[in-house]
Amino acid sequence: MTRAALIPALCLGLLAACSPSSGDAAPQSSQSAPAVHPVSGLPVVPLKIYRGDRVLTFRVELARTAQEQAKGLMFRTQMGPDEGMLFPFDPPRGASFWMRNTVIPLDLVFVGTDGRVLNIAANAIPYDETPLTSHGTAKAVLELNGGRAAELGIVAGDRVEW
Repeated sequence: MTRAALIPALCLGLLAACSPSSGDAAPQSSQSAPAVHPVSGLPVVPLKIYRGDRVLTFRVELARTAQEQAKGLMFRTQMGPDEGMLFPFDPPRGASFWMRNTVIPLDLVFVGTDGRVLNIAANAIPYDETPLTSHGTAKAVLELNGGRAAELGIVAGDRVEW
């Protein structure tokens, strides 16, 4: 075999050795991996708000660490209508948020230790650094698109589960 023919033959052999055959493929798990948001990389979990006899369902990014919570939805330019971000607190505390570097208007839904909505800071203004606070001890804050809480009729006292 000539040198010119040997190089392509070696390359084809290497490609064949690296490509999995149907017999060599790793078995697929029947359990799917937890959902992860494509922009933030945060886990995505289901969240439900019980509003009278209605159940409102959302898929929310879970910001658990101090670093994740500090970044929140900063610099994001869009969010789906049934998406949001949840900031759980352990231990529960009085919560205060601002909109520094936040591009989209948000509703901040403060969730009390009993799992019920304490209050809502509606249509928070992008980039505004005015503190938006909970009316009591919060175990979490849910951020939704601005105006979404009013659109869905979410009010203080509604039950939140995740």
